[in-house]
Order: sequence, then structure tokens, then C-alpha cells
Amino acid sequence: QSQLMESGGGLVQPGGSLRLSCAISGSTLAYHAIAWFRQAPGKEREGVSCINRSDGSTEVSDSVKGRFTISRDSAKNTVYLQMNSLKTEDTAIYFCAADPDLYCAGEPQQQDFTSWGQGTQVTVSS
Repeated sequence: QSQLMESGGGLVQPGGSLRLSCAISGSTLAYHAIAWFRQAPGKEREGVSCINRSDGSTEVSDSVKGRFTISRDSAKNTVYLQMNSLKTEDTAIYFCAADPDLYCAGEPQQQDFTSWGQGTQVTVSS
């Protein structure tokens, strides 16, 4: 069974950048849609971005549009989230999620995804 493992979180100053990685053990062919979610303390988990394996199309939430970019490296079985111009409100635990049948259209919804990683902490603070 494939598993998802996030990495790349850490502490960064406002305006800085981080790149998160979601390494997929096994074959990426097992999944069609792979997404990033985040959950800040005391808040609901929200969808950040999603990428579709079949055509490489992506979706990005309005809250991070223009700052975050999702991408994939199929040879490395890895999906990335490049985060630029980070703000304090981006502080959260970031999760990678995947589903074998879903086609992402619009902001990803957590109930649509069947496999999840453990999460990686991102803290934006001066």
C-alpha cells in the first residue's frame, strides 16, 4: 500500500519561502489527484492546492493564489508545494493527501481524499 510522507516544514520569517515535499512510496500511478491541505490551531482543515496526474492540471485556493505553486516529479514519486511571500497566517500543519479516482476541480475538499500523510509544521514568524 502506498504511503505519503511530508517534509520541508520549518520556521521562516514573513516574506520568506519554503518548499514542501510529499514523497509517495510505491507508485504514483496508484493515485490520480494529490493535494495539499493545512490546518492552523483552532481552525478547520482547508484545501490549499491540488494536481491531477492525467493532465497535470492544478487548482489553487484563493488564499494562496499567486504565492504557492504545486508541482510534481514523477520520476521521484514526489509532489511539491513551493510557498513564497509567506505570511504569519500561513502558519499551520501542512498535509499531503491523495485519491485514486478523484479529478480535482476547484478547491480541494478533505472528504474527497482517501490517503493522508502525517503532516509537517510550517511556522511563519519574525
